[in-house]
Amino acid sequence: MTDVEASAPPYSTRSAAGGSSLALYRKYRSSTFAEVIGQDHVTVPLRQALAANRINHAYLFSGPRGCGKTSSARILARSLNCIQGPTPDPCGVCDSCTELAPNGPGSIDVIEIDAASHGGVDDARDLRERAFFAPVRDRFKVYIVDEAHMVSNQGFNALLKLVEEPPDFLVFVFATTEPDKVLTTIRSRTHHYPFRLIPPTVMRAHLETICTAEGIAVEPAVLPLVVRAGGGSARDSLSILDQLLAGAGPDGVTYSSAIALLGVTDGALLDDMVDALAAGDAAGVYGTVDRVVEAGHDPRRFSVDLLDRFRDLILLDAVPDAGERGLIDVPQDQLAHMANQALRLGGASLTRYAEIVHTALIEMRGTTAARLVLELLCARMMLPDASTDAAAVLQRVERLERRLAVAGDSASAVTNAPKQADKPVTPAKAASKPSVPAGPAAERAHEAQPTATVRPEATERPPAVAATAPAPATESATTPVTAPSTTPGDPGVLDANALRRLWPEVLEVVKLTSRRTRALLDNAQITEVSGELVTLAAPGALAKMIGDDSNTSVLRAALTKIVGGEWKISVDGAPVAASAGEATRPGGAAPAEEPDPRDDAEYEPAPRDRAAAPQNDPEAEAMKLLRDQLGARPLEG
Repeated sequence: MTDVEASAPPYSTRSAAGGSSLALYRKYRSSTFAEVIGQDHVTVPLRQALAANRINHAYLFSGPRGCGKTSSARILARSLNCIQGPTPDPCGVCDSCTELAPNGPGSIDVIEIDAASHGGVDDARDLRERAFFAPVRDRFKVYIVDEAHMVSNQGFNALLKLVEEPPDFLVFVFATTEPDKVLTTIRSRTHHYPFRLIPPTVMRAHLETICTAEGIAVEPAVLPLVVRAGGGSARDSLSILDQLLAGAGPDGVTYSSAIALLGVTDGALLDDMVDALAAGDAAGVYGTVDRVVEAGHDPRRFSVDLLDRFRDLILLDAVPDAGERGLIDVPQDQLAHMANQALRLGGASLTRYAEIVHTALIEMRGTTAARLVLELLCARMMLPDASTDAAAVLQRVERLERRLAVAGDSASAVTNAPKQADKPVTPAKAASKPSVPAGPAAERAHEAQPTATVRPEATERPPAVAATAPAPATESATTPVTAPSTTPGDPGVLDANALRRLWPEVLEVVKLTSRRTRALLDNAQITEVSGELVTLAAPGALAKMIGDDSNTSVLRAALTKIVGGEWKISVDGAPVAASAGEATRPGGAAPAEEPDPRDDAEYEPAPRDRAAAPQNDPEAEAMKLLRDQLGARPLEG
């Protein structure tokens, strides 16, 4: 190894007037230990050692690329040779400090060697011969050996005696990204300081400071992209930021230009994919894949970004305040939407999705059909029933637990509903009750009605009960009259994709009215929207249950509240007729509905009807089922 590099200035002093401008990672290189970011576990002990004048003859700086190893080695040499040194804070005005500054010409007593090209045994012998000469001017003669892991074993063996017992004025600083490849006998004779990747919060604050100093506006959503692309390396992050600033327009660096230049996936595509998975919308999932490919995005890069999104959602599901804790770095306006996504998917589903995407990323290596692999991973995410692994079983169990919880809440609401008084309501009193106007008050008054659909009497009424139905005037007093909605909106302007995006909001409104209907709609998908007709698809017998008027009326009301207009519902292509309560009169007022009083959750059968009403004894029902299906008999005695 030769000291030819000592005669050449390590930093360029070119400016925009004389040629190209100085790169940001060189322009903002640290000149003191206090300016080094994210490496306090290294800089603080070094400053203490310099202040106490406990200088070792050899140091080993290891860590990932771009985290400050070589810069710290130069700062150490500057602190040792300062006229006030050894000192943790170089004066910056003496000859040594000026020459070793980030834009200085370099010092003849500080020799930097690139071991990648000077790592042979002959280079090591040449260094050993030159090392015994005293420094020309400064206090110490410092050798900075960069990429030290590239030195051969023979070269390290040639340096071993010199590193073990150097002259008093000689200091070695080895910098490497792979400390395990440094000869053990050399490593044991050094003070080892491991550098680490810079935390995202520290890096983002550093980038904001540089953007302010450069006087270029940068949208807040751009910096997280730069931090993630830099991977914790200050040099890589500053190089990416330098590229973005160089192409900035009059408005500065915008989010759209940043994602186009960096090749990262737009957050809107990730939101569409996650929302479609949460809604079980296969058309939305594969439509998003098609948009990714048509936009020219790399399917593998989209999968990596999708895996990052699932990671953030898993953290939000486990730690709801992950944003405030700094566990995820996303804009505040997007954090609320991601929290809603994590709540709708659940921890089991998110974990399974992340495992599927991670496995697919391995399969994408070297493949010539990346889109096919991406579509296959979407198919595996959409079909947990087709897999028998533990993650798929856990996801199905989680879905069942949610449905049972919803069904239990619905049954509890029916059981705890207040009982209606036995005395009949006279027509005079019924006429004196004011009609309920359409709007939020009508929705609150209608909340108790859908729960009556779970009562056996509402679906299978004995003839004797039907004969004892009260007069229509009495029923009109207990059933709210719903006027036509005045919410502005035109259903015809929405297509299926647009309605699928609003589907989670519609389901939340349905849940406020009827939890049973909300649980049934988990199995339904929007297949087509034609004008004011919405076509749903559901498996098997669930289609008939969803198509019941008690459920479709709740869904129509929710669509009107969220979207506006009047809607019709069709399940499996069979249109559902509008209920009598929704048929409007020529004058615009809706006629009162006349259902049997047993449809009301507050109805209590009269004494003479109680004998005719079925008695739901759980023990008796269980015994009957065992006797009829298995031929079981109760034990006597």
